[in-house]
Amino acid sequence: MLRRQARLRREYMFEKAKQSRRHKIDEKKQRLANSIKNNKTIHPTLQKEAIALQGKLKYSLDQENPNVDDEYRYAGSEDPKIMITTSHEPSARLKMFVKELRLIFPNAQRMNRGKYELKQFIHACRANDVTDFIIVHEHRGVPDSLVICHLPYGPTTFFNISGVVMRHDIPDIGPMSEQKPHLIFHNFKTPLGNRTMTILKHLFPVPKEDSKRVITFANHDDYIAFRHHTFQYVNKELEMKEVGPRFQLKLYQIKLGTLDEIQAANTEWVLRPYMNTSTKRRFLSDEDGWCQDENET
Repeated sequence: MLRRQARLRREYMFEKAKQSRRHKIDEKKQRLANSIKNNKTIHPTLQKEAIALQGKLKYSLDQENPNVDDEYRYAGSEDPKIMITTSHEPSARLKMFVKELRLIFPNAQRMNRGKYELKQFIHACRANDVTDFIIVHEHRGVPDSLVICHLPYGPTTFFNISGVVMRHDIPDIGPMSEQKPHLIFHNFKTPLGNRTMTILKHLFPVPKEDSKRVITFANHDDYIAFRHHTFQYVNKELEMKEVGPRFQLKLYQIKLGTLDEIQAANTEWVLRPYMNTSTKRRFLSDEDGWCQDENET
């Protein structure tokens, strides 16, 4: 069993490496095609390969997204199956937060961490056809990190959590709806933004048209605001009610592997917060995200 898993993992990583090489060649061909189309000077880094690349241009097919995420190729054919746990020795507030997360994701189960290691969890999840494994960490009783590991081969995505307001903090809020929610993604416009949106949206099953539950992921300056609402029509007027919880996510790393072998996994993207230009750059979208009307003061 272990040899078979290792062989399948090697085959998967080999295919990902070939896909990465093809993607780099496609990028060069696209840059060359743009230079020829706009009658501009070819970039010096492409001049040596220009003749060879030009010969391949006529055989290239136009693709909107050449870097297809093979990890999510069959997503949507079946509902996702999610396992949620915490770090070792969780506080009472972290346990409360994980209980609320379990209600957010349909078909999710919560398991106490106990003394189990991550490798044991990942092995058990693979054996039971779990599609995503989520682990939440804390600092002094405050949830501060969320890790999403897509199974069986990755990727693993790391988020910081801030501004957590739990349902337990709101009096008389009532029960949470467990309908399959509609999803709203706002301001995810770069390739990394689309990648993040793909990872998040495949945590949820396909909703029914009559579902009265809405979950929003709104990006502003690379901070993803999570909001959870229900709606209904009263006298033909739409009324929305926030049912919580609410928090903010900030992406800081994507690894091309699973948590049980995270040290050996390749890094797809990592945040560099100490670079001189880090405060000026936006990674998930080139736009602000909160657009105000010009007439507003």
